[in-house]
Amino acid sequence: MSKLDIKNTKGEVTANVTLKKEIFNIEPNDSVLKDAIVLSLASLRQGTHSTKTRSEVSGGGAKPWRQKGTGRARQGSIRATQWRGGGIVFGPQPRSYKKKQNKKERRLALLSALSYKAQNKDITIIDEFDFKESKTKNMISLLQTLNLDNCKVLVVLNNIEENVFLSGRNLPQIKVILVDAINTLDVVTADKLLFTKDALKKIEEVLGNEK
Repeated sequence: MSKLDIKNTKGEVTANVTLKKEIFNIEPNDSVLKDAIVLSLASLRQGTHSTKTRSEVSGGGAKPWRQKGTGRARQGSIRATQWRGGGIVFGPQPRSYKKKQNKKERRLALLSALSYKAQNKDITIIDEFDFKESKTKNMISLLQTLNLDNCKVLVVLNNIEENVFLSGRNLPQIKVILVDAINTLDVVTADKLLFTKDALKKIEEVLGNEK
């Protein structure tokens, strides 16, 4: 079982916590983890791409020249696929990229991602954010104090803290979410995870009670 220090905004250790092994120390399932990532990326695709076939482009009603006697190849329409401005063969059409994954697999994928982070010591626990105002410099200062300033960080909160959200929104390497919204893709794409103490407690309660 992994034991982590709980720090305050000054970087001082105030306590420590033992991570639950059934959440942060399982044997990762790479296959299920990959499926979850593919599913998440696929869900971001709109699938609205569309090209026109020869029956959809305008014009081309008349045969461009007679069938025989011109010395040129026979043509039936200037909107055939070989003509400039003609239809597109086998072009992309609107479709859904939706994929399915059952609840147990989604849970296993998230646990696998969290376990990888714990094994690589990429999880930091903070007691609480005490931002009195929404300033980007507050977030930058905190990340520097926690040695998280040169990486992509996923900040996980238990409750909505407006000053924290606003302080991190201008930093491209920072993403602030509520613990209820934690997902496999965000965990995998982040270099480090920064949990509040309460957020960590809640995620252990929720994932620990799921079967």
